[in-house]
Amino acid sequence: MPIEFTSLDAILNHGFDTVIDVRSPAEFAEDHIPGAINLPALSNEQRAQVGTIYKQISAFDGRKIGAGMVIRNVADHIDGPLMDKDGSWQPLVYCWRGGQRSGVFSSLLSEIGWRSQTVKGGYTTFRRLVKAGLYDVPLAHRFILLDGYTGTAKTEILPRLAARGVQVIDLEGLAGHRGSLLGGMPGGQPSQKAFETRLATALNALDPTRPVVIEAESSKIGRIVLPASVWAAMLAGPRIVIKAPMGARAGYLAKAYREVIEDPDVVAAKLAPLRRLRGHATVDRWIALSHAGALVDLSHALMVDHYDPSYAKSRRIDEREVLADVTAETLDDAGQERAADAIVRAVTAFERPDLR
Repeated sequence: MPIEFTSLDAILNHGFDTVIDVRSPAEFAEDHIPGAINLPALSNEQRAQVGTIYKQISAFDGRKIGAGMVIRNVADHIDGPLMDKDGSWQPLVYCWRGGQRSGVFSSLLSEIGWRSQTVKGGYTTFRRLVKAGLYDVPLAHRFILLDGYTGTAKTEILPRLAARGVQVIDLEGLAGHRGSLLGGMPGGQPSQKAFETRLATALNALDPTRPVVIEAESSKIGRIVLPASVWAAMLAGPRIVIKAPMGARAGYLAKAYREVIEDPDVVAAKLAPLRRLRGHATVDRWIALSHAGALVDLSHALMVDHYDPSYAKSRRIDEREVLADVTAETLDDAGQERAADAIVRAVTAFERPDLR
């Protein structure tokens, strides 16, 4: 009998040895339950073929032909990645709606002797629980925004805070993007659904009675849109502002963005949209610095001509409580460690006002 999960925490802490997503590789790539492996009952091509037969010929023929494909594919999985599983192995199997694909797959595993179960409602149940937590109710968590000009190492400081026991969420890491025009990361961005799964999973692992430090972002990171509840909590949160000298910021930015800004063709393509905003002469100067390999100078120019004015404008229309101004004279490892210590003190004072 399929297992009914009524909360995100329950499905994330399912207790099974392995979660098997039997949907097609394309469905799995868009989003899936964290930690699941993909053993498709139907390939992308087979799923499309069965769907065509189901619609254009008959539902019976679609189910019959699809069943044969599923059984052959399951046999291949049993002979392959599942061959080393012993008799005590307990898998949890799901498909799109908890129907035929997961049912056939799980039944065959059970016939072998494995204690296999399916998810009632399949992936749609999981997706509904993710959406409920991010869209249907106000977020229970309180955010402290880590703010500051571009190049103040905010993202790199987050794991240093986590190592000191502070609750953090790295939105840019979850979104696969640094949140700026040059902010693309290797591997690209996840789908919107996959980002929401990552975010909901990260929030689920945190204590809602304690504050969470999160980098100050806009409501959109690359092409990823933040859920309304998360954005509302960010708008309500106080800030800790990191400040650093321009030279330290330029050096840090040149290092952090090196794989992007060292290629003049990439720089020219990514900065082209700014020609209308900053002017052709300014953008041409940036590209010339890239061609010359003057990456620190290019980083300095980008901050002076673009990033800093944009940040200053946003701060004028977005005034929130500032818990602390943290100055980092350097942004090397030692400077970031010192900044992290100061931020921890500010977070502790916010969390425990009795210790102020």
